[in-house]
Amino acid sequence: MSAALWLLLSSVALLALTFFLYPLGIALRAAHWPRPWATRAWQPRVSVLMAVHNGDSELESKLDHLLQHDYPAELMELVVVSDGSSDGTAAILRRRAGERLRVRVIESRGGKSAALAEALQLASGDVLVFCDLRQRLEPGAVQALCDALGGGELAVAGGSLRFRPGPSGSASVGVYWRFESWLRRNEALSGSVVGVSGALYALRRSDLPEIPAGLVLDDLYVPLKVAERGGRIGLVDAAIAWDLPAPSAGVEAARKRRTLAGNWQLLARWPALLLPFAHPLWWRFLCHKVLRLLIPFFLLGALVGNSLLALDGEPAWLALLACQLAGHLAGLAALTMPALRRLLPLRLAAAVWELNLYAVLGLWDHLRGSRSHLWQTTPLGAAGERP
Repeated sequence: MSAALWLLLSSVALLALTFFLYPLGIALRAAHWPRPWATRAWQPRVSVLMAVHNGDSELESKLDHLLQHDYPAELMELVVVSDGSSDGTAAILRRRAGERLRVRVIESRGGKSAALAEALQLASGDVLVFCDLRQRLEPGAVQALCDALGGGELAVAGGSLRFRPGPSGSASVGVYWRFESWLRRNEALSGSVVGVSGALYALRRSDLPEIPAGLVLDDLYVPLKVAERGGRIGLVDAAIAWDLPAPSAGVEAARKRRTLAGNWQLLARWPALLLPFAHPLWWRFLCHKVLRLLIPFFLLGALVGNSLLALDGEPAWLALLACQLAGHLAGLAALTMPALRRLLPLRLAAAVWELNLYAVLGLWDHLRGSRSHLWQTTPLGAAGERP
């Protein structure tokens, strides 16, 4: 087998594993060999933890929203840490601090993981619920998480992140999140999901691992650490956190680049995750997270291998190369001309182009040592009115 043919076939095989074979295998396992978990009504003392940076435009309404949540007030406290905010966030927190709202103001930025470590020092709950500033919780969300943990089979209960209709300049938001949500549900039903959404997840305080300073993705690191000790990670459909799409392609790009840089950071900090069978979720992590990071290189490998084979003038290789080039050009055109995305094939092609561009830029951000752990809050006013 020539090197060009090997490059083409191996690249196509890895793309097929990432997009089709792994999702199909997980879906079949969930359908035919499901592992539903038991639930039990449980109302422990809960601490809701939230890190905030420059969030004064949304903070008042978020505090009201959480303090009015339908979980018993005497059993739920809110712990909020301001991470180096330069707006009115610290003043709001100091003014509103009280018996149910514990606050800490950090003057210099340390990132989300450092802020959460400070929040843990103030928290007194037996169950910790992590959430973010932007999303709003459906009534019953905290109770649903506690009931899922109360059954004794789940060590981490992830919420269900859903998006309300809203303007977005991104081609990939709807396509990506529908596929991602479907895959996560099947992973959870067939065993354990690899990661959860930082917008809403919960675990017992006794199960929480130490969160390293400078970490970008606590919602990936924490579940993987818990799973390393044998814990199961599930998703709770009834625990809903509502969000709005990013108001522009630029905002969405920043979010995706930070997330993907965080995946690269986790691999750099925890390389043992790449070792076969070194972690209970090794195969799922490889297929769901690692291979996705490498998709741009698989696509490039397929294009280069096909191009080299087409040099001989063989019609079959020339036809395949023409199809590849047409797909890439269609995606690029739809990415730069949003009107073309009305057609589903072009919308999908644009989403693939966009997500792979973010993957490459996320790697670049990680390699150049960008401070991805220092996140930025998206102002609500930029995204439209909150329903």
